[in-house]
Amino acid sequence: MKNKNQNLEYINEGEDVNFDNLPQPNKWRERISFVLEIVKTVIISLAIILPIRYFLIQPFMVDGASMEPNFYNADYLIIDEISYRFKVPERGDVVVFKNPENTKEYFIKRVIGLPGETIKIQDGKVFLKNINSGEFEQIQEDYLPVNLQTIGVGRDIIIPDNHYFVLGDNRSNSRDSRYFGAISEDLITGKVLLRGYPFNRIKLFTGDKQY
Repeated sequence: MKNKNQNLEYINEGEDVNFDNLPQPNKWRERISFVLEIVKTVIISLAIILPIRYFLIQPFMVDGASMEPNFYNADYLIIDEISYRFKVPERGDVVVFKNPENTKEYFIKRVIGLPGETIKIQDGKVFLKNINSGEFEQIQEDYLPVNLQTIGVGRDIIIPDNHYFVLGDNRSNSRDSRYFGAISEDLITGKVLLRGYPFNRIKLFTGDKQY
């Protein structure tokens, strides 16, 4: 009767071992698995980021001086694109919209007049017609520097339905509704939510007034 240990091979200490003959892991399988993990991570990230980027918020960089002293050239902003799906713009909101004269461009201005209202620019100030008394009352614009003059034609401006009258805060250096008229609501992309750059001027814009 054979000893059951006779068929076993032993490796003694000091004996040379050929590791090439030992089982090796499947390197291709490991590489494919690694690549698949990366692809899965990218797909999940895009599924989260893209809806936020295209339907909720959007980055925007200020180009020009039309909103000084509240927003400067090269300010990096985040635009809230979802709020106006549930409510309409309000007076004082800072909005980004397509230039009605060239829809490939985007402007940033402040909402001054609402649909159906009548306003007038006179004596360097902006006035709103009171629907009850019929008298014009000055719009209080605390976001503007003291004594800033708003230049414009002194005639009554009736704002059509679904349109908004917008002005730049830098009234002497802004192409706005004084030139191209009230803008259609469907041109508005959203309102300013956050200034992320420069870092020393980071600010979250909330509440009724944005400045």
